[in-house]
Amino acid sequence: MKQLAISTLSLSLLLPTLSQAEHEHHHSISAPVGIMGYHLHPKNDWMVTYSYMNMDMEGNRSGTDRVNTPLPGYMVSPLSMDMKMHMLGVMMGYSDDLTLMMMFPMQEISMAHQVNMNGNLFTTEAAGMGDVKLSALFSLQENLLGSLGLNLPSGSIDNKDATPASAGNNVQLPYPMQLGSGSYDLTAGVSFIKNNMENQWGNKADIVIRLNDNERNYRLGNHLKLSSWYSQKLNQKSTTSVRLLLQKWGNISGADTAPSVNPAMVPTADTQLRAGTRADILLGFNYQLSHSYLLGIELGVPVYQDLDGPQLETDQTLQLALQYDF
Repeated sequence: MKQLAISTLSLSLLLPTLSQAEHEHHHSISAPVGIMGYHLHPKNDWMVTYSYMNMDMEGNRSGTDRVNTPLPGYMVSPLSMDMKMHMLGVMMGYSDDLTLMMMFPMQEISMAHQVNMNGNLFTTEAAGMGDVKLSALFSLQENLLGSLGLNLPSGSIDNKDATPASAGNNVQLPYPMQLGSGSYDLTAGVSFIKNNMENQWGNKADIVIRLNDNERNYRLGNHLKLSSWYSQKLNQKSTTSVRLLLQKWGNISGADTAPSVNPAMVPTADTQLRAGTRADILLGFNYQLSHSYLLGIELGVPVYQDLDGPQLETDQTLQLALQYDF
């Protein structure tokens, strides 16, 4: 499992004057809601976004091949995982050339397992705040934008729950069940977006770089995301979009030393079975509820997965967002 961490690094076209920027900001076509912060804001302009994100994972994959359960060589086989995230995002135009952004995630994770010896089923759960994300969006040149940011280690990496081998809720859970990285993470990105009154196409690259080992003596792998999308206005209030998303993430360095995080017991505890590559196709729809409110949805399905496994594969992703601009 990888936590699909949701990115803080998307930006969009900066226009040369304030009046033009305001016109584009309120009337140009909107990007898919999965592209966070797709434009710079004029000075003193604010936008608040609430997003709900869900990722469903079921079945195991090693490389590009499905693997049946029970998984040979392990005591426990992961069967499925459900990750829900509620995200509050705040963007503020510090100047016409610089937009600041903060994102505050709350997460709920559950994973179903099977005990290989007897077939018994059990579920572990974790919930709470994820890593807070801070970033700055700025213009590099016409149509080309950049971002720099820092993810703070506010998400817990000490989540515990009950398992068949424990008498209480005191077992340290493996890496996919933790709510944060535990480290300070540098984020950087670049976007190229062409925008007009009827359509938009864009390309965006983002990377998350882990800066240090966390307090449990490990460091998550770096995470690269590449997006390319096309948005088309249907009428004055509606926009549809199609997006290709490619992600690549690395294995974990170091290891949690808790006895329960044992790679011989379950593959989610193996630091060398966390990396992977995935390509998704996402379809989106945005509706302008009013001058200040935008409602959007984006649904994604993988078309390619290559995982260092056995590792749970992704079945689909969903994001709903409500934006308020003032």
